[in-house]
Amino acid sequence: MSPEDRLLYAYIFAFLAAGIALAAAPLIIGRLLGPRRRPGAVSVQPYECGIETTSSAWDSRYGIGYYLYALIFLAFEVDVLYLFPAVAAFEAGAGAQALMMLGLFLAILSLALVYAWKKGSFEWNTPEIAKAPAAKDSR
Repeated sequence: MSPEDRLLYAYIFAFLAAGIALAAAPLIIGRLLGPRRRPGAVSVQPYECGIETTSSAWDSRYGIGYYLYALIFLAFEVDVLYLFPAVAAFEAGAGAQALMMLGLFLAILSLALVYAWKKGSFEWNTPEIAKAPAAKDSR
């Protein structure tokens, strides 16, 4: 192995060691300097901005509208990410065919938006959901 190859391997090893050290340092410092806590009945309960918890996380229910709204947001967020490479292709002079394909993509995306709108996914007027009984306090 030539000295130049050894130098390249030394650089790779140095960067690998520095990356591991920089990733591990906050964890080790936090463990050494952080407060020691003993878990108790209060510390294992979920924290809800200073408000007393009313039930377990498994007892509360959310309406399906919330999940539909979240899924639609996620789908459109991913679709918007596909627009960035298309715009980059137009800067390189992609041509009329690429413009037509982008128009078709936006039309299909718009149809999905119209469909969700017609189905009422964006309306937040959901019926009142009965709350589950509060969990028993085990103190």
